[in-house]
Amino acid sequence: MTKYTLDDEVVDAYVEAGRLAKKRLEIAASMVKPDALILDVVESTEQAIRDEGAEIAFPVNISLNEAAAHDTASFGDERVFSKGDVVKVDLGVLIDGYIADTAMTVDLGNHAKLVEASRNALNAAAAMVKPGVRTGEIGAAVQAEIEKLGFLPVSNLTGHGLGYYHLHGIPTFPNVAVSGGTVLEEGMTFAIEPFATTGSGHVTGAPRTEIFSQIGRKPVRLPSAKALLKTIETRKTLPFSRRWYHDKNSEVNIVRMCNEGILTDYPVLRDIQGSFVSQAEHTFIVTEDGCIITTA
Repeated sequence: MTKYTLDDEVVDAYVEAGRLAKKRLEIAASMVKPDALILDVVESTEQAIRDEGAEIAFPVNISLNEAAAHDTASFGDERVFSKGDVVKVDLGVLIDGYIADTAMTVDLGNHAKLVEASRNALNAAAAMVKPGVRTGEIGAAVQAEIEKLGFLPVSNLTGHGLGYYHLHGIPTFPNVAVSGGTVLEEGMTFAIEPFATTGSGHVTGAPRTEIFSQIGRKPVRLPSAKALLKTIETRKTLPFSRRWYHDKNSEVNIVRMCNEGILTDYPVLRDIQGSFVSQAEHTFIVTEDGCIITTA
């Protein structure tokens, strides 16, 4: 028995989370149309996950064009989709503490080849997942598929291990070739998410920040901060949107708790202005001779 051994109930939870995540992702993607409100897509998708008896693993991400990840609607967000946009829809479903993480790209312009690049890279990675394969080998396959179509992989974004109420763990999956890496073992669970770009192949943080998570425990003094922190603690360190807790005191309390090391922020990650990024993502469980793709 290894540290990655999963019992049937855990596997069932992962698989059910994946089934629901796939369903909600496809419906959310179908709502991405010119002039549709980003806020409507995000809030209806999050509510639909709750209505199905599941929890939201992280705020529904809607990242446009050069933005690769970590954007979501703000409170009262008036942004709409526009013709020509490249839209990444990334969502996570939580069942009994176990996560399905999946994403796809919707092309509202003329970027079919870019969308194909990240999707082909994910398919190539999926074909390799089995015990004994190293994550560096998978990164090489991802890079090759993206470059084959004339784009660059985003070198500083990676796939990530998943666990019980744990979104970003070991192993990590590079989108470029690296030497060695973690050897896959039966029972490992993780998300692989290739990003292809027309830009520099490197993302940096933008000024916009809408997503946070708890990283520390310290006393807070103000009653409004105590009430907010008590609610945040129910997330068990999983990310949340400031939109979820919007009131007259939440903005200053969130900033204060970030400054005090109780919370951390996740700025929108973007490539160079004017570029376009695509993403594709599935969740995997390594089996004895291959894998289960829970979100396929």
